Amino acid sequence: MTHRPEQAANSALLRAVGDALDGPVPREWQAAVTAVPRHHFLPHRVWLPDAQGTYEPCDLSTDHDRWFEAAYADVPVVTQVNDGQPPPDPTDVWPSSSASAPSMVVRMLRDLDVRPGMNVLEIGTGTGWNAALLAHRLGAGHVASVEVDPDVARKAWASLNAAGLDVEVVCGDGADGWPLRQPYDRILSTCSVRRVPWAWIEQTRPGGIILTPWDNPMLCWGLLKLTVEPGRALGRFSPHSAFMLMRGQRQDLRIYRDVFRDEHVPEESETVLSPHDITGDQWEARFALGLHVGDVWTAWDDERLWVATTDTRSWAAVDADGDHPTVRQYGPRRLWDEIEAAHRWWEEHGCPGPERFGLTVTEESQWAWLDRPSQVLPLRR
Repeated sequence: MTHRPEQAANSALLRAVGDALDGPVPREWQAAVTAVPRHHFLPHRVWLPDAQGTYEPCDLSTDHDRWFEAAYADVPVVTQVNDGQPPPDPTDVWPSSSASAPSMVVRMLRDLDVRPGMNVLEIGTGTGWNAALLAHRLGAGHVASVEVDPDVARKAWASLNAAGLDVEVVCGDGADGWPLRQPYDRILSTCSVRRVPWAWIEQTRPGGIILTPWDNPMLCWGLLKLTVEPGRALGRFSPHSAFMLMRGQRQDLRIYRDVFRDEHVPEESETVLSPHDITGDQWEARFALGLHVGDVWTAWDDERLWVATTDTRSWAAVDADGDHPTVRQYGPRRLWDEIEAAHRWWEEHGCPGPERFGLTVTEESQWAWLDRPSQVLPLRR
């Protein structure tokens, strides 16, 4: 039972979530959000944005009001930095676990279309709040959740246990799913993936649903909803979500450390495609380009845009300014040529956003398509 300040904060949160969803929160999820208050699942120390564009600690014991306000704001809250290790200095702080924005949580739960009695596997336990909402909706013994970080898993289990909710919390690699409880009616991932693990499809009933945030090295954006069929799964993207990448799939790459070498001799040319047209707020273009070129990422320095493959064998550098910027390309792939071709394709097809794209996954491969499964894009991996 919530106290009066918590009730008021929870009511305000539900209104904010409804505004973000362009409609009231479904009754079943209103009941769940009210029954399992979000602040009960946050650690006593969270990390909030600061004026320098990084994160600073906020402790319940020393800054209760700010901590409580963050707990009931419709924003993500960072709950762990640097994989739980002390930051080497205040400027080298990066999020490694978080509580998702409540509107995104409710959006995903609504889209998952769960009903009492279904069995659900969650990938990425985090604070445990998402699993708590599912357990309140589905009943005891119907939710399992896998968390890769032992400390995060332990704290989530403690919070769920304190709330009296029966959730099986497993510490392990979410890419492997949790075969001991299969088959599942639904699998929900709270971390993004660049490839959908086949284990998730194997562990889902035919007709079941897998919902996961999507990532490619060009852009972390999009929510993928797959329906499982014998031997495959397929479904569409929607233009929502930007989640941390599954730990087993993430990479730490830097241009001058890992890619560029003084002895590289690039080919030079010019382009009419501005590098600004594929970066910044051009999210729809970047999403489509990422599906086309696959394992390609970008980085800016003061003078140019760099494009490189994740295997670091190929790169392109494009001057930032000018009507015909200079392009330098090196390696077995001509990356800027690929990007120009993909961008032309995107414009010729009406500049589609994520909602027009879909993905088909089999045990051997996965491929993207536009509008219908037969209109296949080359998905390089």
